Amino acid sequence: MISYQTDGIEMPAIKKRETTEWIKAVAATYNKRIGEIAYIFCSDEKILEVNRQYLQHDYYTDLFISLDTVRTNAEQFAGNDYERELYRVIIHGILHLCGINDKGPGEREIMEAAENKALAMR
Repeated sequence: MISYQTDGIEMPAIKKRETTEWIKAVAATYNKRIGEIAYIFCSDEKILEVNRQYLQHDYYTDLFISLDTVRTNAEQFAGNDYERELYRVIIHGILHLCGINDKGPGEREIMEAAENKALAMR
């Protein structure tokens, strides 16, 4: 089951049922099934609070999804509109759960290719 929640902000305009089916389809391409996943849309301020409290670091991650960061990234990267960037971040966490990393040498390119493939399935 996939749930969509907010913390201190308005829910983004996503079609939950379609998004859930898309997430399941992407996971299936990696021979994975979706268990219980909660997406929590929040602000940059909330993400920093969560990271400091639970991860002991002081920078943004995709643990929760900050719509502030989604908006900033969409503005900074040519060719990405807000909606595409939102779905890219949504699927990014799923790809991590499917075993794709993005911190080691060459892994970022693998993650980007996987994100693009998933976005093309939407």
